[in-house]
Amino acid sequence: MSCLMDCFGLREVDSSDFVKVDGYIVDKQILGDYNKLKESLSKFGFALRIESAYRPFERQLSIWNRKASGELKLLSAEGLPMERPTDEEELMYAILTWSALPGASRHHLGTDLDVVDGNACPAGYEVELTPAECDGMFRPFHEKLTELMGAGESFGFQRVFVPGRGRIQPEKWHIAHLPTSRKYLESFSLKNLRALYEKTDIACKSALLDNLNSLAYDYIYPYFV
Repeated sequence: MSCLMDCFGLREVDSSDFVKVDGYIVDKQILGDYNKLKESLSKFGFALRIESAYRPFERQLSIWNRKASGELKLLSAEGLPMERPTDEEELMYAILTWSALPGASRHHLGTDLDVVDGNACPAGYEVELTPAECDGMFRPFHEKLTELMGAGESFGFQRVFVPGRGRIQPEKWHIAHLPTSRKYLESFSLKNLRALYEKTDIACKSALLDNLNSLAYDYIYPYFV
């Protein structure tokens, strides 16, 4: 576990740093500001709802490997299903379009949330977290979030996956509590991430190890904000 801790400040799911919110695990330091943001949005008719929060390394690894194997669908930059590349390096980059590197995902921090407007979800609807949803049923919600963030009234939460930053596609649904996340980002070690990959059964391992330095500058460091 020391290697995981050194990679990205990763903590076990049962860490005393965490609390549960609506069934999701978050760092307890963000709870107060999350509740303030939720209350603020409710005044405008929105119901802030978490779709994803803390993810342990094993969960992110599972997502990565299942996308590589074809068990989970790959999406293009436009959010549309795409064919699985046969070349390992091409497959790696296809996965990175919408999925973070295991061990370097901001969801490991417990400070980042994928959110939607619960009031806009039709009964029985399964949220997919796609650009189409953001521009459709959740558009008013995201417009209000943007307004609050621009006015400095989002209680420390901001978007990190935005146009013009790095190579990960923009994700309006992903918000991060920056005052808390910055403390954990300081512990990141690319050297230890490499060591972790070397001993992990991870898809596209050769491509990841061969390209890890450049991947860090395109898919990791731009989001240390």
